[in-house]
Amino acid sequence: MSIEREEARLDLLVKQAIYGLTEEESRELKQLDLQGGSNFDGQAFELTAAALSIASLEKVDPMPQHLEARILLDADRFFAERAPSAAKTVTSSTAERRPAAEETGGWSLWNYFPWAVAAAACVALAVNVMTDDPNPTVVQQPVQPQVEQKLTPAQERDRLLASARDVIKATWAPGNVKEIDQIGGEVVWSDEKQTGYMTFKGLPANDASKETYQLWIFEENQGDKTPIDGGVFDVNENGEVVVPINAKLKAKNPALFAITIEKPGGVVVSKREKIAAAAKIEAPKTSA
Repeated sequence: MSIEREEARLDLLVKQAIYGLTEEESRELKQLDLQGGSNFDGQAFELTAAALSIASLEKVDPMPQHLEARILLDADRFFAERAPSAAKTVTSSTAERRPAAEETGGWSLWNYFPWAVAAAACVALAVNVMTDDPNPTVVQQPVQPQVEQKLTPAQERDRLLASARDVIKATWAPGNVKEIDQIGGEVVWSDEKQTGYMTFKGLPANDASKETYQLWIFEENQGDKTPIDGGVFDVNENGEVVVPINAKLKAKNPALFAITIEKPGGVVVSKREKIAAAAKIEAPKTSA
């Protein structure tokens, strides 16, 4: 077969393996096959296309074991039957082509081309199988940190009342400051949690540059000369206000809470000259 016809047959074999042939192209290929003398095996191209197609698959389901065993058995029988005739064919065809090979100094590159392509496809398939992860990688989305919503003093007070079992309460009453005579609200405290809140109604707003409010906690078994500093605070609006207690020492069994008016920043020891409000813990009544 001439080089031109060989190349034409090669093109048709490649197209047949990849896209398929039209009726006219099929007739042309059949005529070229009848002429003989070609070094190309059409089956090699079919195998190459199949191998490349399998290699490109993302996922290949495993073949059932009984079907795989049957296919292997049929393949063994097929090649066992073809082995003797193939050996004779190879011997005779080699003898016929030997002069041409001797003239050219050996086998042409075209003799190996289809098998080289098939081998390359098999390598690609092997690499694809070895590198394919049966379990696709799941990209974890970064977890957004949950920002805890900051509660208001009123909400924190409600949480304390709902969670603490030892909460005590006392109602505010006016102190010795004549201008503050309509004070209301209450104080709540938990010894277990060492936490408490003050609620005021009618406590006037103060000028923080001149004065501040300061809480004092008087314990039941402690003298009134050494109350515990409960922290300073300012009121910047009239109406109801909730203030958290900031005790400097651990307070146990408070009996009285007092609010004094002090200089900015508060004092260590109060002279108690200006008592804005006081709340006394009432002892539980006992039946006679």
